[in-house]
Order: sequence, then C-alpha cells, then structure tokens
Amino acid sequence: MLESMGLPLPAETLIISSALYCATTHRLEIGWVAAAAIAGAIMGDNFGYLIGHSFGHRLLERHGGKVGLNERRLLLGHYLFRRHGGKVVFFGRFIAILRVFVALLAGANRMPWHTFLFFNALGGIGWAGGYALGAYYLGHEVLNLSGPVGLALGGVATLVLGGSFLFLKKNELRLTEEATRAAEREQKGESVP
Repeated sequence: MLESMGLPLPAETLIISSALYCATTHRLEIGWVAAAAIAGAIMGDNFGYLIGHSFGHRLLERHGGKVGLNERRLLLGHYLFRRHGGKVVFFGRFIAILRVFVALLAGANRMPWHTFLFFNALGGIGWAGGYALGAYYLGHEVLNLSGPVGLALGGVATLVLGGSFLFLKKNELRLTEEATRAAEREQKGESVP
C-alpha cells in the first residue's frame, strides 16, 4: 500500500517472500496473502490518487520547471493522460518506477476517478495476485527463474521506456500542438475526442 502511495519500497519482494513462506511452511493461507496484497495495492493507489488530485497539480506547476516540466510539457502530460490514462495506470503497475508515481500523476492530471479505479483495480489484481499466486505455485523454482526472468523483464521495460521516450521526444511538438488545440476546444465547451 505504501509503495502504491508514492514511497519507493520493495513491494514485489514482500509479496514473493510471503508467497514462498506460504508454500514452504503452510502457516499462512496464500488466498489471504494474495487478497491482502491486492487490497493494499488498490487502496494505496487510491490514496496516491487523492494526494495527486489535492496537491500534485499545484506542485507540478510551481516546481515542475526544476525537472524540465514546463507549462507545455504539463499540458502534453495532461492530454496524454486524458487519451491513454487507463493504459498508463494498468501497465504502469508492472513497471517498478512508474508504479510508485502513476497514481499521483493520475490524480494530478485530473483523470476521472471512476476510470482510474477500474484500471487500478485490474492492474492491482493482475500484478499483486499474479505475483502472489505465481510465486506460491512455482515455489522454489521462482528463485531459480527470478534472476534471468527479472533481467529479461528489466530489459524489455528499458526498451519500452526508451522507445516511449524517443517517440515523445520526436513527436513532442506535434503532440503539444494537439494538446493545445484540445485544451482550447475544452475551454470553449466543445467535445474533445
């Protein structure tokens, strides 16, 4: 829950360790461990969303320039979150660094809460439930697989993030112009696709 609220903590390690403890000692029921992990992930993201919704936008406007988030990039982020926010929330759950910040960003970008809740719940169930049950049923094999699989997933995540970064850099001007036009239509009361 704390990691999903925005604190960089090792949630995956805790879930996998708990599941392995269940598998080896049978002193805990894996269903309860998975349920607790899922509930913590979903609740933590909702708290993170509320924090981002209440304070995030003002902080980004005031201090975003210090980290390269000027007014145009904030507008672009808002636009992209409105168009692809559900995908960002769902898939962000599976990328460690993004998982810490995705709820805060969703709140700061004013993603509708009901949409956030839906994709957050799907991501929380898939991520926390998948790790818990996967580690439990793979048992000791997960220790042998975690190194190579972790490296492979890390490599894929690096490629995806790098590709996304390059795409955004290459298309930033076009996307910013689209975001500006969409914001102007929104202010005029027109519907935005």
